[in-house]
Amino acid sequence: MSDAPDLSLDPPGLGHNALKPEREPLNFPGRGAGRARLAEQLRVDHAGELGAVWIYRGQRAVFNAARGKADIAGQLAEMEGHEAVHLQTFDDLLNVRRVRPTLMTPLWRLAGFALGAGTALLGEKAAHACTEAVETVIEGHYAEQIKDIRPRDPDLADQLAKFRADELAHRDHAIAAGARSAPGYGLLTTVIQAGCRAAIKLAEKV
Repeated sequence: MSDAPDLSLDPPGLGHNALKPEREPLNFPGRGAGRARLAEQLRVDHAGELGAVWIYRGQRAVFNAARGKADIAGQLAEMEGHEAVHLQTFDDLLNVRRVRPTLMTPLWRLAGFALGAGTALLGEKAAHACTEAVETVIEGHYAEQIKDIRPRDPDLADQLAKFRADELAHRDHAIAAGARSAPGYGLLTTVIQAGCRAAIKLAEKV
C-alpha cells in the first residue's frame, strides 16, 4: 500500500558485549538470584520472538493463498524478517549464556501459527489487530526488562531497546492499517493480550 508507513529497518547488530559469557559468579549474596532472573528474561524473550515469527507465518500462509493480498503478504514477510533477526539473536544469547529455551517451544510454534492463520481468516484488519495486540505486550515487556537490566548489562539493554523499536514500528503500522476497525476489536485484543501475558509467565519457569 503506497500510504503505509515505511517498515524498512536495518537488521540490528549485536552490542559489543551483548553475547559475551558472564564471568564466573563471585560468591556474593544475591548474585545467583540475579543470574536466575536474567535466564528467565532471556528464555521469555526467545519464546516471544519464536511465537511472533510463527504468527506472521500463519498470516502469510492465508494471504499468500488468497487473490489480491500480495501487498499485505509482503508487509507481513518484512515484519517476519525483523522477528527472525531477533529470534536468531536470542538463540545465540541462550547458547553463549548457557540458558535453556522453554520446554513449550513446540506448543509456541503451533499456537503462533494457529493464531496468525485464524486472525488472517477473519480479514486484513483482524490480522492487523492481532499484530497490534501482540506487539503492544511485547514492547511493554521489553521496556520493563530494559529498565531492570541496564544497570547490570548496558550492552544487552541497548540490544533490547533496538528490538523494542522494531516492535513499536510493527504496532504503529498495524494501527495505521486499520487494526482498530477490525470486527470485535476490543474482545479480540483482550483475548490475545491475555494469552500473551499468560505465555510470558509460563515461559519464565517451564
